[in-house]
Amino acid sequence: MLNSRFLLLTHSGRRSGLPRQTVLEVVHYDRATETYVIASGWGEKPDWFRNLQQTPTVVVTVGRKRSVATALCLPSDEAARVLLVYAQRHRRAFRTLAKLIVGRRLHGTEQDCRLLAQSVPLIALRAGRALA
Repeated sequence: MLNSRFLLLTHSGRRSGLPRQTVLEVVHYDRATETYVIASGWGEKPDWFRNLQQTPTVVVTVGRKRSVATALCLPSDEAARVLLVYAQRHRRAFRTLAKLIVGRRLHGTEQDCRLLAQSVPLIALRAGRALA
């Protein structure tokens, strides 16, 4: 129903080790490398983000496709480039989310995306093997 705009991230709790699940928006998908990029709109505070720092091996489910992936935080300059592409594809969503996150309206310029990348960590989920 949501196509590849959202994914289900299954990760391990950093204290309990138990599986946890979170639905997140896909900011970018690179088909050639099977890499999904997601954003932590609330910085480094969310439990799912802190769990990935502890255990970067996760399961990514998009539609009927499930695969094991490794989570890696993108450097700020790369994150800004990804956000620029997102801003061009999803102008309204970018403006709305940016205002919630940084407290003022951003328009999706290169400078806006560099500013947002300083507040919003982007995480690449590099898919490995597919799961049945």
